[in-house]
Amino acid sequence: MTENFEALLNEQFGDNGITGSVVKGTIIKLTPDFAVVDVGLKSEGRIPLREFGQNPELKVGDQIEVYVDRYEDKDGNIVLSREKARREEVWQDLEKCLNSGERVNGVIFGRVKGGFTVDLNGAIAFLPGSQIDIRPIRDITPLMGISQPFQILKMDKLRGNIVVSRRVVLEETRAEARAELIDTLKEGSILDGVVKNITDYGAFIDLGGVDGLLHVTDISWKRINHPAEVLSVGQTVKVQVIKFNEDNQRISLGMKQLENDPWQEVASRFTVGEVYKGKVTNITDYGAFVELEDGIEGLVHVSEMSWTRKNVHPGKIVSTSQEVEVKVLEVDADKRRISLGIKQCTPNPWAAYVEEHPVGSVIEGKIKNITEFGLFVGLSDEIDGMIHLSDISWDKSGEEAVKDYTKGQDIQAKIIDVDIEKERISLGIKQLSEDVVASALDGLKKGDVVKATVTGHDDKVVNVEVNGINTSIKKADLSRDKAGQNPEEFKDGDVVEAKVTSVDKKNNKLGLSIKALEIDEEKKALEEYSSASTGSTFGDVLGEALKKNA
Repeated sequence: MTENFEALLNEQFGDNGITGSVVKGTIIKLTPDFAVVDVGLKSEGRIPLREFGQNPELKVGDQIEVYVDRYEDKDGNIVLSREKARREEVWQDLEKCLNSGERVNGVIFGRVKGGFTVDLNGAIAFLPGSQIDIRPIRDITPLMGISQPFQILKMDKLRGNIVVSRRVVLEETRAEARAELIDTLKEGSILDGVVKNITDYGAFIDLGGVDGLLHVTDISWKRINHPAEVLSVGQTVKVQVIKFNEDNQRISLGMKQLENDPWQEVASRFTVGEVYKGKVTNITDYGAFVELEDGIEGLVHVSEMSWTRKNVHPGKIVSTSQEVEVKVLEVDADKRRISLGIKQCTPNPWAAYVEEHPVGSVIEGKIKNITEFGLFVGLSDEIDGMIHLSDISWDKSGEEAVKDYTKGQDIQAKIIDVDIEKERISLGIKQLSEDVVASALDGLKKGDVVKATVTGHDDKVVNVEVNGINTSIKKADLSRDKAGQNPEEFKDGDVVEAKVTSVDKKNNKLGLSIKALEIDEEKKALEEYSSASTGSTFGDVLGEALKKNA
C-alpha cells in the first residue's frame, strides 16, 4: 500500500527517481547569468554559466549532461548542476582507472597537512608528502600548476576521498629507464645525471634509474678537497662512464674526462728555471701546493720556501689563497709532478754574504746558541755560522774549551769553509792564532828520541810535555818490563827519554813510547856485542851503551 502511494506521488510531481543522478538535458534559453535546461520534467532547471568555465561556447539546442540536485527549489524550479555532473563523470572514469591500474593526469594546486591537493579534472585528490617523489624534495614549487601523471591508490566515493601517488609513477618509469639504460650502457658513454648524494670520497649520480659513483679524483683535473666544493645535491651534470661492471652493475663515472688533460702539454708551458705566479691551494707539514693554472699544481717543499727560516711550518711562511711567485725547479709530466721554489725568486743571502766575506775573513758576532757539537754565531739577521768544538782551541779539547764561552757573548772568528748549496759557513776561533803545536810537530819525525817532562798521571797514562806539545804515554809504553809499567812511579817534573812513534799533523797529536826506546837500545847493544873483542860480555856492552845515552 505504501509503495503504491509513493509511486502515485512521484507520478504526480514528475520526479521519476532521477534526483541525485546524471541525465541529459537540452539548453532552451541563455541569459547573461544562466543556462535554462530542459531535462524532460514538468519544469526546467537553471545552471549558472560559471559552472561551464571561462568563456563557454554554448548555444540554444546544445545537449549537455547535468546532475539533478533537487527536484524542486523554493521557486518550484528543478536544481541542476553541471559541476556535479562532471564530477560524477570523473568519478566513474577514476574508478575505471583504479580497477585497471591505469595512470591519471592531474595538477598539484595546494598544500594541506601531511601533503598536497591534486585536481584530477574536477575531482580533488590527496597526495601524501611521502608519495611526491622517490627522494625527499626541498622545494615542490616547480611541480605545482603543471599537468603530470599520478597513480590512484585508494578511492572512497561515500566520503569523497581519493588518494594518489606520484612516486609510484616515477618508480615504474625509473625501472623501465633502468632496464633500457643497462642494455645500452658501455664504457665511454656520455650521459646527463643528477647529483643524488655527496660523501667525503665522491658523489652518487642518478643516471635515470641507476646510480653511478663519481669519485672525488675524477671530478676535476685540479685538486679538490671535498666534492661539495663544486657539486650540490640536485645539480644536473654531464658525466662519462669510465668503468662498468656488468656482473654487479657498478658504474664509475668521470667529469674531468670530458675535458682536455692539462698535463699533456705541461712541459711546454712551464719551463725549468722560469718564474711564474700561482695561488697557494693547500698547506701540509712538508710544503705547500701552488696552482699555476686550472688543473696544474706544483709542490713547494718546505726546504725550498726560505733561504734562512729552517725547521718552520710552511703555514708560517705562506697562507692559503695567497698569490706567490715561484720558480720551476723540475717538471715530470709522466708522474704529474712539478717541483717549485719560492726562495729561488729572491737573492740568496748566503751567496751575498760570502761574496763580501770570503774564506779567511775575520768576523765578529754574538753567540746565539751552544750545542753539544759547537757554537752558533750570528753573522747577520738571517745567517748563522758554526764553530765546531775542534776549532775552538789548539791546546784544549773541545769539551773543555767550550766551557770558556757563554750565550750572548761577542767573539771574533775566522771563516774557514763555505758551502753555499748546503747553506753552511764554518768558523774557527783557534785559527785566529798560530798553531804552536803544529809548528813544534814540524821539527819532529817518527823515530826521533826526545826528552819529555812529566806533567801528571792517572791509572792508564803518564802525561808529558815535549817542546810545548802536551801528550801522553800509555801504560804499556812506559817500560819493556811489566814491573816498570806503573804510572805512579813517574813524578811531576821528572824528565824521561822516549821514542817518537807517530806524528799526526792533521790532528796535532804526537805518539811517544819509552818501551820502544828501550827495545832499540837493546838491539843496538846486541849489535855492538857481536862486533866487540873477546872477553867483553853482553852486559858490559849494554852497560856502556846505557852510560853513553845517559
